[in-house]
Amino acid sequence: MTPIYLDGFATLPLAPEARSAILEVWEAPGNAGSPNLAGERAAHIIDTGRADVAALIGAAPSEIIFTSGATEANNLALLGIAQKAVTFSPTRRRIIVSAIEHKAVIEPARALADQGFSVTVAPVDKYGRLDLPAFEALLDDDLLIASVMLVNNETGVIQPVAQAAALVHAVGGLMHSDAAQAAGKVPIDVLDLDVDYLSLSAHKCYGPMGIGALYVAAPVPKPLPLLHGGGQQDAVRPGTEPVALIAGFGAAAKVAREQIDHDHSHGQSLIASLIDGLASRQLRFRRITGDAAVVPGSAALQLTDVDADQLCATAAGNVSLSTGSACTSGQIRRSHVLDAIDLSEKDAAQVIRIYCHRYQTIDEMERAAELIAAAAERSRLAAGDVRQ
Repeated sequence: MTPIYLDGFATLPLAPEARSAILEVWEAPGNAGSPNLAGERAAHIIDTGRADVAALIGAAPSEIIFTSGATEANNLALLGIAQKAVTFSPTRRRIIVSAIEHKAVIEPARALADQGFSVTVAPVDKYGRLDLPAFEALLDDDLLIASVMLVNNETGVIQPVAQAAALVHAVGGLMHSDAAQAAGKVPIDVLDLDVDYLSLSAHKCYGPMGIGALYVAAPVPKPLPLLHGGGQQDAVRPGTEPVALIAGFGAAAKVAREQIDHDHSHGQSLIASLIDGLASRQLRFRRITGDAAVVPGSAALQLTDVDADQLCATAAGNVSLSTGSACTSGQIRRSHVLDAIDLSEKDAAQVIRIYCHRYQTIDEMERAAELIAAAAERSRLAAGDVRQ
């Protein structure tokens, strides 16, 4: 049997509509830069995909720049704007990122620190929410850009991006948000959020891997390109557009927009069933996010006296689980997100993350609870034992 997939923060299944769109494009080749009917067809597919992705977040199609994924989009936003700032705002040399950002934001920020920019890390509270008063205290007129993710990829906590953006704009700074884990899971309107830049990833919202996008608000500076080539996408992100992937991204975005309310209620039902099933089997656990709002269908659980890594390995044949960002799995050092919310080493070693996807059923959740409880019993730590 295929394991029950609860690792939706790492990636999600490809929507049937996205699969069909990709296969249809692959049946007939075409380069949008070619002056023939095949090229016109490819250009039309790209325009349609761009419009569907823009509609998912309330943007104009002209504000969407396709990238290879959210990692590239994050790098383009931070590095590209830092390079551009030399011309439009040379006195602003400070970057602020939240303590729980994905490594695709943290590492570009570190690279900018090596280039002489000042990088400040904004703290979160014990449930993983941005500490807004502390964030506001960090702001000054030397701020170039701040980056706060919309949904955290390990806890599922929804961040107060709109409030942070208002504070950033009050001091004349620019606002970026990594929305890879939010798009298609929670409603997004870039005008309500008032962000200047927003990063997206197709495979986090039932689209294909290998494609993402950066939203660049029309009135703000466009980042300088990280790549140089044929001048596609206003030369901000040159290179031949991957027509099939864009078609798949657009189809997934369209479905997500149409089903957002259904997915919300279905996700809530799935995770409630799973949590109830674990509790009914006397598995001791707590949701480390407390009363913080989380993306529907998600949970970050600390399983009392259970080694989370061992649990994931024990359950792997039946249930797919993980213990933090997939990009850092296998490293000896524990998650920086769990560090940021001040979990002890012992507590952090007992945390798993779960995201249930739209194609799952309540019956699967009941079965998953049974399998997880059985695996947890085999992975239980001795009282007082601390994993080394």
